Amino acid sequence: MSLSLYDARRRTLVPFEPIGPRAVGLYVCGVTPYDTGHLGHAFTYVSFDVLNRYLRHLGHTVVYVQNLTDVDDDLLRRAREVGEDYLALAERFTDSFLAEMAALNWLPPDHLPRATRHVPHMQALIARLLERGLAYVAAGHVYFSVDAWPRYGELSGLARGEMLPIANERGNLPEMTGKRDPLDFVLWQPSTPDEPAWPSPWGPGRPGWHIECSAMSMAYLGSRFEIHGGGADLAFPHHESEIAQSEGATGEGPFVSWWMHTGMLSYASEKMSKSLGNLVLVRDLLRDWSADAIRHYLVSHHYRDELAFDAADLAASAARVARLASAAEPHPGSRAASHVPDEPVERLRAAFLAAMDDDLDTPTALRRLDDLAELALDPAAPAARRAAAGGVIRELAVPVIGLRLGTAP
Repeated sequence: MSLSLYDARRRTLVPFEPIGPRAVGLYVCGVTPYDTGHLGHAFTYVSFDVLNRYLRHLGHTVVYVQNLTDVDDDLLRRAREVGEDYLALAERFTDSFLAEMAALNWLPPDHLPRATRHVPHMQALIARLLERGLAYVAAGHVYFSVDAWPRYGELSGLARGEMLPIANERGNLPEMTGKRDPLDFVLWQPSTPDEPAWPSPWGPGRPGWHIECSAMSMAYLGSRFEIHGGGADLAFPHHESEIAQSEGATGEGPFVSWWMHTGMLSYASEKMSKSLGNLVLVRDLLRDWSADAIRHYLVSHHYRDELAFDAADLAASAARVARLASAAEPHPGSRAASHVPDEPVERLRAAFLAAMDDDLDTPTALRRLDDLAELALDPAAPAARRAAAGGVIRELAVPVIGLRLGTAP
C-alpha cells in the first residue's frame, strides 16, 4: 500500500505522487499572532507536523512553509485596543506560539515567512490580476471580481447563495467602498491613519488577507506545489480565494494538488474560539500534563474529524503514553535482539504503516503501538520478541508520531 491523502477539491482519497523530482512543497496557513495559542491551533499544527514527519519517513524531501500573518484586521484591532505597536504585539505572541509548539515536539518549518516582509510579492500578484481582467480598482481599493472566475466555489462546494453569509462571518465586509459585488474580496485597501501603509500603484495601503498566503506560498514553493493545509474554517473563503487569485494570476493549474483541512475543536458543545471565551490554552495544559500526553491526545483523533475536548480522554492518553514509554525502554542485552525479525512484531509494524498510508489514520496507528507495547511488556513472551517490539515502538512513535517517550526535549 502507498500513501493516499484526501484532497478537498476533488473530494476523494488520491494516491500521493510528488509533482516532479524536486522537494515536496507543504504550505500550512499559520497563526495571526495577537493572542495566546489554544488547543485548536495545536491540533492543526501537530496534525501537519505528523504529515511532515511521515513524508520524510517515506523518503521524501519536504520544504515546509508556515506563514505568520503579522498584518491583518484582527491584529491591528488588538494593537489599537492595548496601545501597542502591531509588530511588537505580533512578535510577542509569535514567540509564545513557537515556544508552546516546541514544547509539543513540533519540528519547526523550513520557512516561517512574515506577511509584512512579502508585500512586494503581493503587489506583483495584484498587478497581474489587474492585467488579466480578474480584478478592478475602486477608490484606492483593489478587488478580485468573483464573477470573472466561474470556478469560484469549486473547493468549498458552496452554492452562490450560501457564500456571502459565511464570508461575512470570516472577515468579508460587503459594504466596502467601490465593490461591484458584495462577495468580491479585497486584494489591496487604503490604510486608516493609525495603520501601517506601503506605497503602491493604487495608493498607500495594505494587503488583503487572502493575497498574503498566495504570495508567500509562491515565493517559497513556486506556482504549483503539492499540499496546502489549514483548519476547516479556512476552506471558505480563504482557500477558495487563494485558488482563484493564484491560478488567475499565473494562468496555471492546479495551484495545489492536495487541499487538506483539520477538523474544528469544540469545548462544552461549542466551537472553541476567542470570541466565545471557551479556549483551552496550551500553556495551561502544559502545567498539568506532559507534552507527550497532549500530543498523543491530539493525534488519537483523525485530523479531519471534529474534536470535542474531554479531560478524561487526555488522562487516558497520559496512561497510554506512560505504557509506551515503559515498553520502549531498552533492556540490558536487548539491543542486538531488537534487530531480529519477529513475525507478530513485523505484522504490527506493517499495520501501523498501512494505517498511516490511509490518509494518516493516526488513531488506528496508535492502537497498533499499544499492541506492540503489549508484546514488549509481556513477561511470558520470548526476550527477542519483547526487544523487537520495543525497538519498533522507538522506530515509529518517536520520529513519525513525534512522541518523546522519555527522551530529552
